[in-house]
Amino acid sequence: MPDVSVGSQIFDIVFHPAHCTAYAALLSGQVKAITYDHQGRNKESFSVSVSHRSCRGLSINGDGTNIYVVGKGKALHTIDTTTGRHAQSRAKAHEQAAPINRVRHLTSWLLSTGDDDGVIKLWDPRQKESIRKYTHHFDYITDFLWLDDKKQLVATSGDGTLSVIDVRSKNTKPIAQSEDQEDELLSIVAIKGSTKFVVGTQIGVLSIFNRSSGWGDCVDRIPGHPHSVDTLCALPESFTDIDATSTILTGSSDGFVRAVQIFPTKLLGVVADHGEWPVEKVAIGDGQNFLDLEGEDEQIAPVAKKSDHDEILPDARWWIGSAGHDETLKLTSLRGFFNGDDGEGDGEDDKGKEKGEGAFGGNDAESAEDDEEEEADSGADNKAHHSGSADDDDDSDSDSPAPPTKRKRKKEENPLMVTKRKKGRNEVEVEGRFFDDL
Repeated sequence: MPDVSVGSQIFDIVFHPAHCTAYAALLSGQVKAITYDHQGRNKESFSVSVSHRSCRGLSINGDGTNIYVVGKGKALHTIDTTTGRHAQSRAKAHEQAAPINRVRHLTSWLLSTGDDDGVIKLWDPRQKESIRKYTHHFDYITDFLWLDDKKQLVATSGDGTLSVIDVRSKNTKPIAQSEDQEDELLSIVAIKGSTKFVVGTQIGVLSIFNRSSGWGDCVDRIPGHPHSVDTLCALPESFTDIDATSTILTGSSDGFVRAVQIFPTKLLGVVADHGEWPVEKVAIGDGQNFLDLEGEDEQIAPVAKKSDHDEILPDARWWIGSAGHDETLKLTSLRGFFNGDDGEGDGEDDKGKEKGEGAFGGNDAESAEDDEEEEADSGADNKAHHSGSADDDDDSDSDSPAPPTKRKRKKEENPLMVTKRKKGRNEVEVEGRFFDDL
């Protein structure tokens, strides 16, 4: 599990769609490109300074030729990944005083941006001005999800609602907006072939929306995370080791990246540990073109090599990138985590998986009415306010694991709580039961 020091806090991560390169948006206003191989050996490809203020959001186009960058400077920047140079800048892309928090490449002719005041704009990369503006949200935009089959954009917001925009319509009102969920909605990801959607919240509950039931309200609520779920990531559907269509990665403000199966509900293990730092972003790279980094040891991070007779399996191309407030990009082998073989020979990822999975049962997600007791326990441990869009000058986060809540029926600690102890590098120990008695 190689750690890549980038010298500044990371706000966002994207991977190249074809090459094994990760791009990080930094608090310093830079965008850095990190190239890696199947063993996790890595080097910095380029570093571009696009602003004197922080870069908060990244998105990459379909062929990986351009990266779009937004941040506190309220501009929309374009970086050419081939040359590693700053190609274009749209100053004051959002007229208001609020910084831009999110950007998403939708199609070859469309981008979306969202700012801290809840304003969403659609852009044609070929034009200088935006083509449409939406103002139905009143708090910061936390995440975007693109539904390609319907040409619809789903946005989540700190105002407690999500909205659905039909980008083909000239109407500046959403076609659907959920009821107030009475909590900040921080992240969203599609599962089950985009028929269901998981939304991460401030109190640590995963809200499940069913496309066939409409967007008015969630159909299930899964408690368990002891702190806010700030970022979510789906697994590649072609990943064959598990049911990838129902398994997601969750990044929480308690510093852990977890693999969670939704149907049935089950904790599969702890993927990465960022210590006391909240997890800002989790992404998966599925690039298939590895660069030969042999002979460049002076430029890359040292990682134990595989034996010459070891076969590089196709699944080795998948790497999980996660970032907290610790100025470090963590790269974890996806196949190494689920199979306990990351090519490093120490089995640390396997230990984390076994300790995270062994004591947890697999129970189906139940409805919100059946979860009232668990939600009460979870809510008591999550009173800290989420600061995902806070000013760049204040990049610290004081979230820390809450004390365990004792229940009358059992002596275990809170679900999903991870007890830390003095341990070796990347080894984690998990105690308690996961989503017990849902």
